[in-house]
Amino acid sequence: MVICVTNRLLCKDNFLNRINQIARAKPEGIILREKDLSEYEYEQLAYLCQRICLQYKISLIIHTHIEVAKKLGISKIHMPLKTYLKNHKQLTDFKIKGTSVHTVEEAIQAQTYGADYIAAGHIFPTDCKKGVPARGLDFLESVCCAVSIPVLAIGGIKLERMIDVYRAKASGVCIMSYLMECSDPKNICSSFKAFD
Repeated sequence: MVICVTNRLLCKDNFLNRINQIARAKPEGIILREKDLSEYEYEQLAYLCQRICLQYKISLIIHTHIEVAKKLGISKIHMPLKTYLKNHKQLTDFKIKGTSVHTVEEAIQAQTYGADYIAAGHIFPTDCKKGVPARGLDFLESVCCAVSIPVLAIGGIKLERMIDVYRAKASGVCIMSYLMECSDPKNICSSFKAFD
């Protein structure tokens, strides 16, 4: 399973063109994670991304903005664990609910509160978390063994690390920087999907 996580501030070309290229490669979904936008700005961008995702029949996953998801009729949402726990009772109408975790205990808590999948990280060093030590493959495997829901590795994910990620029993990966910064997102995404 491959999920793209957006960060338009890392994108060196037109963001919507990049979303289009990624969507053409048909990942499992695209998490629209644009944390600096107001809710109104986020909704406008989500609407444009939703049109692209619908064209390629892939899932747009809203990050945190419950009301935006409901307004646009989007049934998949992802949010940080603290936000997820605070709002989990409002998420019953969502088809898929995901959250991010950084400890085994958090992973168990996320599963207990009804998360359908978790993103565990960061697994490898990444510029997005400069100065913060990576948690590593042993941590990833511990999380995978502690829960029965799918675990996606996030943080510093590159093609050459995919075999190790799957050996650690992960169900897939979330990729942000690599897909936002690469010169050929469609080809890179397709290469990741080949591991599924």
